[in-house]
Amino acid sequence: MSDFVVGLTGGIGSGKSAATDCFAAHGISVVDTDAIAHELTAAGGAAMPALLAEFGREVAAADGSLDRSRMRRLVFADPAARGRLEAILHPMIRELAGTRCRDAYSPYVILAVPLLVESGSFRERCDRIVAVDCPESLQISRVMARNGLSETEVRAIMAAQASRAERLAVADDALNNDGDMRHLETQVANLHRKYLRLSAQIAKANC
Repeated sequence: MSDFVVGLTGGIGSGKSAATDCFAAHGISVVDTDAIAHELTAAGGAAMPALLAEFGREVAAADGSLDRSRMRRLVFADPAARGRLEAILHPMIRELAGTRCRDAYSPYVILAVPLLVESGSFRERCDRIVAVDCPESLQISRVMARNGLSETEVRAIMAAQASRAERLAVADDALNNDGDMRHLETQVANLHRKYLRLSAQIAKANC
């Protein structure tokens, strides 16, 4: 079991998935709260009965999974709906993420949490925090190309997240993701060596 947890965060379109893929290529376990949320809201997912009871069957897609586009529009139009959604999903996500971090057997584990800065409970679990960073203009262009959203929609999502400055202020380390993949891979390799040293120190202290 890993005693050293590195929290990884970044705004939408910053390249969190690319960064976690780089860490995974070094044999490091990745616990991704976005992936867990998708599991919970898939057809037959553990969160779907509570979500349907709270919001009605209209938030379900034809296959029984959560209609994420419809839910996104709902929570941006109604702040109270966001709170109701989070009250259902967040405890489930925290529980599963905690279990998977404890079960990880790599020297350290990457806990990828988009809203890490906003979430005190996740921050408390992390021995170190790394932020994936890039200019906001690049975030916007990436998300527009990837998700087919308008600039207004992307900016609305970004406005609901911590700012770039807030993430960097909390982070112990940063990955600059405004270049090509090789540039990111080199930075991750450097951090990987650093985290191996730190995790070995933690393990030695706990012996």
